Amino acid sequence: MPMKALGIKLVQFFKPMFQFMSKGETKVVEFLEKKNRTTVLFLAPYVLMFVVFIVIPVGLAFALSFTYFNGIQAPRFNGINNYLYILTEDEIFMKTILPNTLLFSFIVGPGGYILSFMLAWILSQITPKMRTFLALIIYSPSMTAGVAIAVVWKIIFSGNEQGITNSLLLRMSLINEPLQFLQNPDYLMPIMILVSIWSSMGVGFLAILAGLLNVNKDLYEAAYIDGLRNRFQEIFYITIPSIKKQMMFSAVMSIVGTFSAGAIGVALSGANPTPQNSGQMVINHIEDYGILRSEMGVAAALSVLLLLLILAFSKFFQKILKEDD
Repeated sequence: MPMKALGIKLVQFFKPMFQFMSKGETKVVEFLEKKNRTTVLFLAPYVLMFVVFIVIPVGLAFALSFTYFNGIQAPRFNGINNYLYILTEDEIFMKTILPNTLLFSFIVGPGGYILSFMLAWILSQITPKMRTFLALIIYSPSMTAGVAIAVVWKIIFSGNEQGITNSLLLRMSLINEPLQFLQNPDYLMPIMILVSIWSSMGVGFLAILAGLLNVNKDLYEAAYIDGLRNRFQEIFYITIPSIKKQMMFSAVMSIVGTFSAGAIGVALSGANPTPQNSGQMVINHIEDYGILRSEMGVAAALSVLLLLLILAFSKFFQKILKEDD
């Protein structure tokens, strides 16, 4: 009886959500039959955490984006004024923040994605022991916090003679005095891109590597019998179609990671905002409005715009990498 009562309560709690997400008629009652109750009990904590920490915060951010809220007084509805302000009056956002974010994402996202595939493919061709060792080396930067990464790169691009880059350039007589790489707007963004690509070999890289190692070898043999000529054709006609799911996962992770980046510029330059806003991203702008200015409504509107941007690019890659029926 207790299990039956719990199952009925779970049906009542999750049924509206399942009906909303399903395209057709959702057979929730059938799913909660006796033979499936254990599955539901194991899924319930995840679904609950997902709703509490993902669905509800996103819903609240969307609702707050239509209000004026300073964190002290009660939110006051103001329609789409926050969106109009961001798109028409916030000159920094349109002239600097958005272009910086798009430039950073268009280079780091595809660059890191392609590099992840290339490195994963190379590792899949070598012996298991060497593959494990090299995969750990490649993956390790992604496990390190952004601030810790910045410390290493700040030494490399330090603005004095002790900086590794400046020291090499001075010894080669290419410059007469040390360059302030991290304080110069012309150099900060390229350095941010370099550091981010270097540390982008994360979960997506491992997913692609796992997919490559599980491709059916018989496919390659059959393809060569049918006229496949070289490794280049092998990659495009066999390898990529066989790991589209892993590549889709890696693409989504890459998109989310690049568009939500922002701390690296502040950590490298040691200033917020970065010199002449050269390293400011949408995330930094959200923190500016939400934490420094206490304009929670504008910050929520920026968050919604960022979410829509991520969804748009995710859908784009989903269409490119979708599997043929």
